[in-house]
Amino acid sequence: MIKTVTSAQPKRAGAHNRAVSFFADVLRGAAIGVAFIVPGFSGGSVAAILGIYERLVGAVADIFKHFKRSFLTLLPIALGLILGAAALILPIQWGVRNYPVPTVSLFVGLSIGGLPTIRSKAPGKPTARNAAAFAIPCLVAAALAFLPAAKKPEGFLYALDPGGYVILFLVGAVAASALVVPGISGSMLLLIFGYYAPLVSLITQLLLAGTQPAKSLLVLGVAGAGMLVGFFLVSLLMRYFLKKFPRSTYFAILGFITGSIVAVYAPFAKSAAAMGAWGWIVSLALLMLGIALSLALLSAVRKKSKKL
Repeated sequence: MIKTVTSAQPKRAGAHNRAVSFFADVLRGAAIGVAFIVPGFSGGSVAAILGIYERLVGAVADIFKHFKRSFLTLLPIALGLILGAAALILPIQWGVRNYPVPTVSLFVGLSIGGLPTIRSKAPGKPTARNAAAFAIPCLVAAALAFLPAAKKPEGFLYALDPGGYVILFLVGAVAASALVVPGISGSMLLLIFGYYAPLVSLITQLLLAGTQPAKSLLVLGVAGAGMLVGFFLVSLLMRYFLKKFPRSTYFAILGFITGSIVAVYAPFAKSAAAMGAWGWIVSLALLMLGIALSLALLSAVRKKSKKL
């Protein structure tokens, strides 16, 4: 007996594929959100490793030109980013405070495991220009770790004057621009400016139903507005480079991510020196686990993409 294929079957298959794609983008966004709250780790690196960097940058750059298409692209990623950051900010901060080197080693492993995927975007032997495009960003990303961090009291965000809100807006814009550039950590820049610990404390207090919720939401709203502006402007710039100089841009991304490994570990040099043998064993094990998880995730993503 010959089975007939009804028109409803392709529709159901299409709806299923869209749902799977939406959920996958939510998970990718969650990974980007987690990266943003780890000092030295870059959300842009995660986007590049997961293969959505060009799509993400293009959607942000075209938000006014093709609003509906860009909105539908960004919605699941933004949703995942918020959920990932909110769900894991407390346990990750606990891990960074109490076991910094093992905690960040897991994230470094995730970055290392994704490097071959990014290298595949720029096939062939590197030219002198590509080598420079790799080396300069690598040095810049590593050097960020050695800039002195500003000291600001933890509760100063509750007492900002109008000028303070302008500075907060600009700091948010710079931090978000770092989120777009793989290998440059927005949380690291916030740390250098002295805003990282106060913002994390404010978010933690808000999640735990702390004091001054209205003031907290105002501060986060201003910082968020700055982040949106910075994200948009740098996305325009990155899309230009990806179109005009794709191979050199991907070599630069590789350089930024490689240099950021130094930036991740540098703030915890004293903790690393004080670790015993078991601390180093656990850190190495988590580094290897991160590499394995990254490779497994990327393999699953490639297989799923082929099926879709």
